Amino acid sequence: MQIIQKIRDKGAAIVIAVIALSLIGFILMDANLGMSRNGGAGAASIGKINGKAVDTKEFQDKVKAMEEQYGGRVSGSQIYQLRQNVWDQLVFEKVVESEFDKLGLSFSPKELSSIIFSDEAPQSLKQAFSDKTTGQYDLNKVQQWWTAAKKFKGEQKEAVENQVVAPIRLQSMYTKYSGLIAASAYYPTWMKEKEAAESKTFANISYVQVPYSQVNDSTVKVTDEDIMSYVGKHKALYKQDGGRQVAYVNFSTNPSSTDTAAVLESVATLKAAFAADSNEKVFVSKNMSARDFQDIYTLKSSLPAAQKDTLASLSAGTVYGPYLDGSEFVIAKILGSRQLPDSVKCRHILISTQPDPQTGVAKITDSAAKKKIDSIEAAINGGADFNALVLQYSDDPGSKDKKGEYDFPYYSASEQNPSFATLAKEFAEAIFYGVAGDKKVIKTSFGYHYIEVINQRNFEPAYKIAYVAKNIAASQETMNMANAKASKLSGEARSLKAFDDYVTKNKLQKNDGTTLLKENDYRLGNLDDARQLIKWAFEAKEGDVSEPFNIGDQFVVAAVNKVVPQGLPDAKTIRPQVEFMVRNEKKAAIIKTKLAPAQTLEAAAAAYNVPVGTAGADSSLTFSSGVINGVGNEPKLIGAAFNKAYQTKLSEPIAGNNGVYVLKVNGTGVKNMDVTTTDKVKTMAQQLGYGWYEGLKKLADIKDERSKANY
Repeated sequence: MQIIQKIRDKGAAIVIAVIALSLIGFILMDANLGMSRNGGAGAASIGKINGKAVDTKEFQDKVKAMEEQYGGRVSGSQIYQLRQNVWDQLVFEKVVESEFDKLGLSFSPKELSSIIFSDEAPQSLKQAFSDKTTGQYDLNKVQQWWTAAKKFKGEQKEAVENQVVAPIRLQSMYTKYSGLIAASAYYPTWMKEKEAAESKTFANISYVQVPYSQVNDSTVKVTDEDIMSYVGKHKALYKQDGGRQVAYVNFSTNPSSTDTAAVLESVATLKAAFAADSNEKVFVSKNMSARDFQDIYTLKSSLPAAQKDTLASLSAGTVYGPYLDGSEFVIAKILGSRQLPDSVKCRHILISTQPDPQTGVAKITDSAAKKKIDSIEAAINGGADFNALVLQYSDDPGSKDKKGEYDFPYYSASEQNPSFATLAKEFAEAIFYGVAGDKKVIKTSFGYHYIEVINQRNFEPAYKIAYVAKNIAASQETMNMANAKASKLSGEARSLKAFDDYVTKNKLQKNDGTTLLKENDYRLGNLDDARQLIKWAFEAKEGDVSEPFNIGDQFVVAAVNKVVPQGLPDAKTIRPQVEFMVRNEKKAAIIKTKLAPAQTLEAAAAAYNVPVGTAGADSSLTFSSGVINGVGNEPKLIGAAFNKAYQTKLSEPIAGNNGVYVLKVNGTGVKNMDVTTTDKVKTMAQQLGYGWYEGLKKLADIKDERSKANY
């Protein structure tokens, strides 16, 4: 179900780009997107799923398409996570497609049309083809697009098929298959009646509990043979994938105190020159500031908290600092101040002078646009209806159905609600620097605007400030020193024992390397982008020590602690997980031997000097109980409480979760109550409808060979 949701959510941006090819002026995303970075160009496939090869190009195209959703700006560990998501999606598609084929499920063109031209259409289609005025899904536009799309050839046709048709088909087939599985749910009447009876029947017992703590741990030896015998009886629980356990030592390249002092001094030396220079924009650029010059005012409430009051108190031309702000040393020059609102409501009419996106030619000349906006201004001054003029003349689709009105915040994190900094400069200054009631014509890169400032809210002081900032970065000397330390470890310790001895001798911090790495992992401990190190580990032998890897802000030397084969783990590896259970089994055997001669509860209690307890007198002990009041989660004891044989004699010792028990059933009864049974068919249908994929995946033969293709 999660994979389907990824297809729905992650694919939306691509789908919108593709479906807009025809009539609404979007640009088709190239379906033949080429190879992803660092890809293995020579590999024909990157794995097999149920015997069918996964085509490398198919994988590359999907990765590239997903990268495009992030604007192509994918780096570091993101690319590995993205590739994993694509692989998971491909596995899902290949696994379920084979099941669809076995059942003869199909998806007809008629079904596709019925989805596209209905309220069942994907949200991406609805977003692209909804009427901007009414918000309704425009079936006429969809029909026009679909008629055109069916004539596409080559890459355009492939794009529509892969990005529009295929996801709709997969979702439809998934729904059909889930429905068939859910419809197979069956809850027999006899089972319903049995469970109802069990929920009403209760038992009253007396028991003796001998906790495992009665036997000292030191008296019970758990050998490797004991561990492996236990694991062998529970193979399904402990079977493991193959992998590597890798230890590592990292040497930080974070800035030293000397580096920090040097950056502080470099900023401090600029202070006098910054104060004297009248062209702050050039000065900021010339001195390679980590912050660009921003020719806008900052509201006092948005100034850095630690420096807010100080900066607000300075006069124009004053330079303050250096001060520490995050990972930067900063000097700030006050250029001016004024009162500004934190939001403005305005209305406007735009006569666009921008070129038509299809023809490249503006529909009106600059001079004609100016005459038109002047005429509109004159008409408004003469009493003409503003909204009527908006509907008739404005070229701004974003406000045409809102009487030309906008509410603009001074700051905004939303692209749908532009801030001062993202508006055209002339427009922003007209509405924020002016006063309520202003009416004027201005020109921007979009064309000519007639603007009215309706109101301005929440005024506060604002300051125009130029910053020169320098990142506190490690010097080359610091980098070289960290590299030298890593190289020394790598050079002197060429075996796992030598590695551990060196770490101990030099009191270094080591990641212990107990986590099992898989071949396509990319994270190791606190190393988020360790793909190259992990790749090395799977090419190395047990005990090998690596050369230094430069990962993020550190140099890393790794050692292969263990090569873990696929199958059952060895005793050393699995001991921490199962030793206490094996020890309890041995303790149970000792306790049972001592309890076996007891013929009464009192005799059993005396053997370990423990009390006789009772449970169920309050009718709470039923066969469907999860726990026993005063005892805890002991399903074996609950089962024994309904064994009729124990109504006349003492039970044999029962090894439970928390100790060994003997019990005697004092009696059973039936509650006088109506039992409301849950709708098991509905519950089972829901479980079957959503849980079947993981079962299919476990049964599938999946060979992931991405690492061999350098992914």
